[in-house]
Amino acid sequence: MKGKAAVFVKKGIPMEIVEYPLTPVGPGSILVKVNRANICGSDVHVWKGEFPWGGADQPRIIGHEMVGTVHELGAGVTTDSAGEPLKVGDRVTYLYFFPCGRCYACLHGQLQACPNTMARLGQTSTPPPHFIGAFAEYYYVQPNQYIYKVPDELSDDMAAPANCALSQVLYGFHQARVNVGDTVVIQGAGGLGINAIAVAREMGAGSIIVIEQHPDRIKLAKVFGADHIIDINQNPTPRDRISAVRKLTRGRGADVVAELTGIPVVAREGIGMVRMGGQYLWIGNIRGGQTVEIDPSAVILGNRTIVGVCTYEPWALASALGFLRRNKDKYPFGNILSQPFKLEEINTAFELSAQGKVTRATIVM
Repeated sequence: MKGKAAVFVKKGIPMEIVEYPLTPVGPGSILVKVNRANICGSDVHVWKGEFPWGGADQPRIIGHEMVGTVHELGAGVTTDSAGEPLKVGDRVTYLYFFPCGRCYACLHGQLQACPNTMARLGQTSTPPPHFIGAFAEYYYVQPNQYIYKVPDELSDDMAAPANCALSQVLYGFHQARVNVGDTVVIQGAGGLGINAIAVAREMGAGSIIVIEQHPDRIKLAKVFGADHIIDINQNPTPRDRISAVRKLTRGRGADVVAELTGIPVVAREGIGMVRMGGQYLWIGNIRGGQTVEIDPSAVILGNRTIVGVCTYEPWALASALGFLRRNKDKYPFGNILSQPFKLEEINTAFELSAQGKVTRATIVM
């Protein structure tokens, strides 16, 4: 048997659809038939050549935000990582990164901080098992990789963002200690930001302020329950936006401000929106080599805390699935994804994503 995959080589070269043979499923491994995979902001960075993962000009299957169905179980696999029975035909989602369990960070219980966690994402797809990225018909789950069954109540479009966008903001707000009654500012209403609105609300946030400029995203943020929108088109300068937040918080600033844009310069104004003693949660700026000028005294004299979050602890994915199951009728999670694209249309989907014309493009296999 063979499966199709969209192979990425480097910036400027359109992804090509190729076929790879399916290799035997070893002990402890799982072969998953991918149902759909979303284009995350970090995927766009890779597509633009802004991440130096992998060797130069090496073919790779990129992508990580996905949901699929168990196609074959390797010897010894009977349950998911939560101990739930697992069989062929069950829908699953899984951590796309790989904490080693042996480094200093892992041995101190910080699996999300493992320095080896992203190594597999840069590997070439040329050698078996080939299918090590989301934009393909199949995906090989390796031994000891965390995997969870998807509740039957959830559709694929609800579950697909769980292993990245939803888990990341859920874990991020946990680290930033969002409390009942807090005012939370969300910089950016893309896939991360829209999920963040729902998470902040369910964690007890008293007021949620969203900063955005794209009309479609503003509309979706309102549907998800944002209490206030600061439209960048009407508040064009950082001073305007900081003043707007201060006005909405009686001059003190927000308890937690979350950067979910991937634009470095917004951090400067974001810190200016944090109240004294508050938290600045930095998630979106994962691209290396960027800089932003920040006045250190704004953090030190204000006793403010900066919290950086890239990945998450494995429990967050299980919690994200439970979060979706409990709130599936409360928030229109399915609306986060834009129109579906076929695997053969992946280059168009990436172009539209890079232009900001879609919130979260999704590739349906």
